[in-house]
Amino acid sequence: MINFLKLLRFELDRFFKLYIVLIVVTIVSQLAGLVIISKLYMRRAREEIVVNQNSMESFLETYGQFSLANLTHSLWFVGPIALCIVSLLIYVFFIWYRDWFGKNTFIYRLLMLPTERLNVYLAKAMTIFTMVLGLVSLQIVLIYLEMNLVRLLVPRDFRLDLPIQEVIHSFDYFNILIPNSFLGFLISYGTGLMALFVLFTAILIERSYRLKGVFIGGLYVTASFLVFISPLLLSEIFLPRFFYPTEMILLEVFAGLIVMAGAIWLGHYLLNKKIRV
Repeated sequence: MINFLKLLRFELDRFFKLYIVLIVVTIVSQLAGLVIISKLYMRRAREEIVVNQNSMESFLETYGQFSLANLTHSLWFVGPIALCIVSLLIYVFFIWYRDWFGKNTFIYRLLMLPTERLNVYLAKAMTIFTMVLGLVSLQIVLIYLEMNLVRLLVPRDFRLDLPIQEVIHSFDYFNILIPNSFLGFLISYGTGLMALFVLFTAILIERSYRLKGVFIGGLYVTASFLVFISPLLLSEIFLPRFFYPTEMILLEVFAGLIVMAGAIWLGHYLLNKKIRV
């Protein structure tokens, strides 16, 4: 366990500078965007009411009340989230290939450490997972901060104070990133962790068999996906309306655990038997 934690800290430290950049970009973009969008809204309100002599009711009927949804539908909000997602997706591959193609082929030194090679595999996976949870936690804190900032920037008559649940629902992908229930959290992030292990193992297949490994890795990812959705295929094609929704969830969880366990076992096997140092 101590060796695993040391490896985890080591991997987190390697990504720390870029991680800080993602955090700063997210904070600055969303807060600046909220200030700019709210100022533009209030300027339009002054023009309509003071300059054009329209009533406040007429303005609100035309433009609606300002809410945090105005921000969540803008590039100021969506842009940094997309940047974080793309950066982490790229890092899923970079976290391995950097060690192979970087200076002095660091992967050889890493795999020769006096610890189980599986710890290297798990530490890299937990690094990605920890960074995802960190960015999601940051976004929740930002939402609370932005809700209070809206109250300072927009007068009460012109704004609509939404509960955080509605703010989350106003951005489509938040239902995946920030589920409404603990079960939803387990399903969303369990599926994400399973997919991460599958990609890691596919990378190790490619590293073990090189050019041939690209094809084998692709087949492995496809097979893992088919195993994961096999309960859905069974229900839709062979046994329509046979399973209750709760039973389908349990079958999907079981299929996901099989895929995850298979990915970890195969990754462990490849690190110990196929990848040489």
